[in-house]
Amino acid sequence: MTVTLVKGSDDVLRGEALSRLIDDLVGDGDRSLLVDEFDLDVTSLGAAVDAAQTIPFLTDRRIVVVRRFGRFSKGEDVAELVAYLGDPLPSTELVLVWEKSVKATDTGAPVSAKPAVPQSLTKAIKAAGGEVIDPSPSGKLDAWVPGQLKEAGLDVDPRAVRLIVESLGDDAGGLVELVGRLKGAHAPGSRLGVDDVSALLGPAGGVAPWDLTDAIDRGDSGLALEQLHRMMRGGDRHPLAIMATLQTHYLRMLKLDGAGARGEKDAAQVLGIKGSTFPAKKALAQSNKLGSRGVQRAVALVAAADTDLRGARAWPGELVMEVLVARLARLSRSR
Repeated sequence: MTVTLVKGSDDVLRGEALSRLIDDLVGDGDRSLLVDEFDLDVTSLGAAVDAAQTIPFLTDRRIVVVRRFGRFSKGEDVAELVAYLGDPLPSTELVLVWEKSVKATDTGAPVSAKPAVPQSLTKAIKAAGGEVIDPSPSGKLDAWVPGQLKEAGLDVDPRAVRLIVESLGDDAGGLVELVGRLKGAHAPGSRLGVDDVSALLGPAGGVAPWDLTDAIDRGDSGLALEQLHRMMRGGDRHPLAIMATLQTHYLRMLKLDGAGARGEKDAAQVLGIKGSTFPAKKALAQSNKLGSRGVQRAVALVAAADTDLRGARAWPGELVMEVLVARLARLSRSR
């Protein structure tokens, strides 16, 4: 018997890891006879546990795959499964997929947007000799991408690797499709350079919110607009979500303006930030750079654009955000 928990924040990477795992478990067997798949959005956990406890028919083992486990983030929700893992059926290979649910709970309440694996389940998997697979990048992509390319059997020039990292942004899962295109277009063992890679790159992936705010704070209008477009198009972020990021960014500066904070620890205390004080340090530095009038002007620009987004002006949301970001970057540059 094996039990494997597949998790991870990136849907594409998690899906790829799941596909590889099931292929390995099935091997040369008949998938239609071996694999039973359950989606917890449409069936009960009890039904999946019953299947795991059922002796296989016409085969020597059964692979039970349980999807949408993210709807359960409390120990009592998975008590039935934990009990099964205490005495599992030797002929069952159980695969648990920790992905977000798309359906409300039985009470009608929305499921958690970032569900955590209950500690009781983690302990039960470990006690049963199970494994946890998380294909998410550990650290920055520029350290993760080269290893993934090498593992895929691709020989890529360092400059081309840098181009791939910049294009991916925060979309690590985009590497899966790119690797497929590169392997399909080039013979095994080929040395791939910038021209080979650039011709097969898809649309630029999204970027982190701080990439946008850092560009604005530096007064780099061109880069700030590029990051904005990547957030909206590659990152699929709604203008209102980006607006919330900018509101938080400038309201921090407003709170610090005149608060007398002398360093990042003082700033973190004023802002109520716990843990890393680096965001407080950045907010304090930019607040000092803009000055009181600059901070007030920035807040006024953000407030006006928020009103425009909500219907005060008949502009597309993307245009409202472009004008706002350009004005905020210009304000930073002028200071």
